[in-house]
Amino acid sequence: MSDNLPPPPPEQPQPSPWAPPATPPGKQQRTGLIVSLAVGGGLVVAGALVALVYSLLDSVSDSIALPPARSDAPYSDPYGEEPYDERPYGEEPVEGEPVEEEPEPVVSGPAAERDVTITKCARDSLIGWQHADLTIVNGSRSPAGYVVFVEFLDAKGAVLTDGIATTDDLAPGASVQVKAQGVGEVPTGTKCRVKQVTRDPM
Repeated sequence: MSDNLPPPPPEQPQPSPWAPPATPPGKQQRTGLIVSLAVGGGLVVAGALVALVYSLLDSVSDSIALPPARSDAPYSDPYGEEPYDERPYGEEPVEGEPVEEEPEPVVSGPAAERDVTITKCARDSLIGWQHADLTIVNGSRSPAGYVVFVEFLDAKGAVLTDGIATTDDLAPGASVQVKAQGVGEVPTGTKCRVKQVTRDPM
C-alpha cells in the first residue's frame, strides 16, 4: 500500500435551517422594476392632486367679489335739516312775519263735560251688556277730538264696568252721536254716568 493518497476535499458550509431560501437571479430584477413603477405612479398622482387644488383655489378667488373702492368725495349730510331759529325765546317777532295763533290747550273737566250728553242708557237683552248712546257738541272755537269715559253703575252706585267713546276732528258747533259699550254682563236697572271727557284741539 502506498501512503500517497489524495487529500480529502474541503468541507462545504452547510446552510442554516433558519436562513431564507436563495432568490433566483431573474426575480430580483422584477422586484426592482415594481418598486420603480410604484414610486413613479405615486409622483404622477401627487402632481395631479396639486394641479387640481391649485385650479380650485384659483376659481374660488375669482368668484369672490371685492368690496367697492372707497370714495374720495367729501362727506355730505344725507338729511336736510331745518335752519335753526336764532331768535331768543320770548322775543317779539319782527314786523312783517306772520304770527300763528296758538291752538287751544287740551281741556279736561267740567268745560269739556258740558259738550257731552247721554241720550240713551240701555242693556242688551240677549247678552246682558250695557251701553250708552252719547251726543257730543263741540263748544270750542276750533276743531277738536273727544275721548269720553263712561261708567256703568248698579242700583247702589257701585261701578260694574266701563266704556269709552271717541270722535276726531269735530268742527266748532258741530255735533255727532257716538256709543260707549260696556264689557261684561250687568243686571237690569244698571245706570250710566259720564266719568271724564277730554277735548283735544286739532
